[in-house]
Amino acid sequence: MGTIDQRRDEASALQDDLVALRRAIHRHPEIGLQLPRTQEAVLKALDGLGLEVSTGRALSSVTAVLRGARPGPAVLLRADMDALAITEATGLDYASEVAGVMHACGHDLHVAMLVGAARLLSAHRDALDGDVVFMFQPGEEGYNGAGHMIAEGVLDAAGVRVSSAYGMHVRSHQNQRGTFSSRPGPLMAAVDGLSVTVHGVGGHGSMPHKGRDPVTTAAEMVIALQTLVTRRFDAFDPVVITVGSFHAGTSASTIPETARFEATVRAFSSANQALIRSETARLCENIAWAYGSTAEVEYREIYPVTVNNAEQYAFAGDVISDVLGPERFQSVANPIGSAEDFSRVLDEVPGCYVLLGASAADDPLRAASNHSPRAIFDDAVLSDGALVYAELAIRALHRDASRRLTGDK
Repeated sequence: MGTIDQRRDEASALQDDLVALRRAIHRHPEIGLQLPRTQEAVLKALDGLGLEVSTGRALSSVTAVLRGARPGPAVLLRADMDALAITEATGLDYASEVAGVMHACGHDLHVAMLVGAARLLSAHRDALDGDVVFMFQPGEEGYNGAGHMIAEGVLDAAGVRVSSAYGMHVRSHQNQRGTFSSRPGPLMAAVDGLSVTVHGVGGHGSMPHKGRDPVTTAAEMVIALQTLVTRRFDAFDPVVITVGSFHAGTSASTIPETARFEATVRAFSSANQALIRSETARLCENIAWAYGSTAEVEYREIYPVTVNNAEQYAFAGDVISDVLGPERFQSVANPIGSAEDFSRVLDEVPGCYVLLGASAADDPLRAASNHSPRAIFDDAVLSDGALVYAELAIRALHRDASRRLTGDK
């Protein structure tokens, strides 16, 4: 069955291949749900491993099932594959060759690490008490790729519903290089979109009393939304509203007919995610009414809260500590404000999402963050990421198979 020392050595031996794969994907980033070139690279990298491979219908996903030596449960390992509409400014010799598109969030590293795990596990089928589902997902950056793959059956790809699921995300800043971290319960925020159009009455800037100025009405909404989150929500279960776009008018001397602003709304509990939707609409509509205008409020749910199962969090921490040393795993004190559509998987099955420090800077606190055009990730973490993925699968299958035999839950 092989030992952890053997698998550790094998993971190290894969490092150069994983770096080459990651950099090839980095040079040719793709956005959204259709990533044909990235999909082709993944399919080529998985060829010859004896996996049951299928591709998506509505998106260029790749689902691969590895059958273990013994029948049993199934676990899922996930990597997202899409890039961002950002012009790269790193100066790297393998920088993006696609104008205006960059792997600024490290998804190219995720793909390489999961390919590495597939190669390790394929060489150690005899260690598997069940099956492994590899989920290569497009469209994480706001396109609901996980939701599409769930709808197409990724959680049941092995013929049974996966009993647990694990994902990882690299960070180009904050975390020390090579350090894994997570927390039980909420790890990442829910994120929604809020768009408000205020309909007023246009007119000449010299006679504002003759119109119904939508600009001042919308401006008051922007300020009132910030007060709303401090007066209607618990400071220890926060909500964050960020207005990032505000548009109105074409002339300094003209009162326009409409004003429009757009915001992101973040919450760390499903209860507050539901409450903020109704509260923002009520607030904006009532402010508009008070100024003799009307407000058209559009609220779009994007991703739910990313919630780690407490038992799965403890399990992942134990595995990482055992494989790499206890100093390589840290508990995160507070949730972080970014969002993640692996939350949709964790809504369906218990699992854990883990952060991995991959900063290329000696001081990660000063490094460019994920989504920055200057974000740089250190390839040195690839083999360790692949090893952790593989060990999570091996040990989770053994645990879940043993529970089935004893009748434990």
